[in-house]
Amino acid sequence: MNLRQPTGLPAALLGVDRSLVIGVLNVTPDSFSDGGKFSTAQDAIDFGVSLHGQGADFIDVGGESTRPGAERVSVGEEQHRVLDVIAGLTAAGVPSSIDTMHASTAAAAVAAGAFLVNDVSGGLADPGMLEVIAELEVPYVVMHWRGHSTQMNSMATYGDVVAEVLQELGTQVDAALAAGVSRDAIVIDPGLGFAKEADHNWAILNHLQALNETGYPVLIGASRKRFIGSLLSASDGSVRPVDERDVATDAISALAAAAGVWAVRVHDVAGSVDAVRIGGAWRRGKS
Repeated sequence: MNLRQPTGLPAALLGVDRSLVIGVLNVTPDSFSDGGKFSTAQDAIDFGVSLHGQGADFIDVGGESTRPGAERVSVGEEQHRVLDVIAGLTAAGVPSSIDTMHASTAAAAVAAGAFLVNDVSGGLADPGMLEVIAELEVPYVVMHWRGHSTQMNSMATYGDVVAEVLQELGTQVDAALAAGVSRDAIVIDPGLGFAKEADHNWAILNHLQALNETGYPVLIGASRKRFIGSLLSASDGSVRPVDERDVATDAISALAAAAGVWAVRVHDVAGSVDAVRIGGAWRRGKS
């Protein structure tokens, strides 16, 4: 498949010739899918180890909810939630990344063992993030972002969503490069569900090739999001519950892998592990 990979991956992930599966581990009380699930750091560590055992290539640990309407948390609280978990996963031999918009949390998480920084703001939320990433020399996910969770719904206005997302992502990537972040370390994420209505998300998924043509590895995070639940609404109009969206998420994982994305970020790891294998075989035309 010759999938594009960022530099700085753990040895176990080098040369993996398929889309990677990233397991979601939110150590938060208010995330839309798994908020409040873990009462102790050890509970979260054990869950991350379990996801890795199910086939997750690495675990993305987050300490701040980015669901629509979510309020910010302090840097201190975020670090209290995530650092022991990352250290515990590292001690258990499980690769991890940090999902954060704070430069100081990114640095502390890498010191604790995280190998990648996943910044949903793509360098826009914290003016110090890009300089820190350049110094850390780790893979960096630049996500398309227009504003924080409390205001992003009002920003979901586009003429041509694919063209505008590509242009705005390009501006964010240019800023990262100007700050000294290595081009080879950058991964891009179109930010499904962030300042986007359902049809915006489907349009982006329909144009994954345009993202691939940027030359950067592509990460897709569709797992259990509302646009899936809305599509699968019942006849009475009720939205499909969050915990009943995994099969549909797996379908997106398969199609994304068939399109050649670098990775999918999911809650249901086992299903997407199978899905990316199917997508990879579809793309290659052989097993």
